[in-house]
Amino acid sequence: MATESLPKVRSTTVVGVRRKGRVVLAGDGQVSIGDSIVKSTARKVRPLSDGSILAGFAGSAADGIALFEKLEAKLKEYNQNLTRAAVELAKDWRMDKVLRRLEALLLVSDGEHIYLISGTGDVLEPDGDVVAIGSGGNYAVAAARALLAHTDLDARAVAEEALRIASDICIYTNDEITSLEIPSDG
Repeated sequence: MATESLPKVRSTTVVGVRRKGRVVLAGDGQVSIGDSIVKSTARKVRPLSDGSILAGFAGSAADGIALFEKLEAKLKEYNQNLTRAAVELAKDWRMDKVLRRLEALLLVSDGEHIYLISGTGDVLEPDGDVVAIGSGGNYAVAAARALLAHTDLDARAVAEEALRIASDICIYTNDEITSLEIPSDG
């Protein structure tokens, strides 16, 4: 007897942009199940550690929130050192039998670094000043790179416009944008 699988939850685009002393993480608000939009105003970017860290997730909402909680615990354990906390989270995520089943990606920043963290043990820092995750991530990266190269827009404007462009292309991304900003050390 074949079992029918649940429809895949598709959700989001989150982009991180660094420019002129600021880092912005911005995410759209759409959550889709199958071919239906079930929520258009989800908040996928949040401040952590009293606002000194920004985090965004793409994937399952419950999994993303669980990862935020795990990251908060690691930040406390490692005295707000994002690099160390991110590496330790990625190690746990990859090795732990329960965590390994989580279906999400994280973008995190402390103003100095922007990391993409995955359940396969990746802690990646982009070469440039843009990184994105989620179904519209590649569209947002392309748009943000073009905006950084050819405009004087600030980091927030670049991130938000990149998401608007991605929302015109990706059916799993909308233009209900939440953006958070933090000072950059670079």
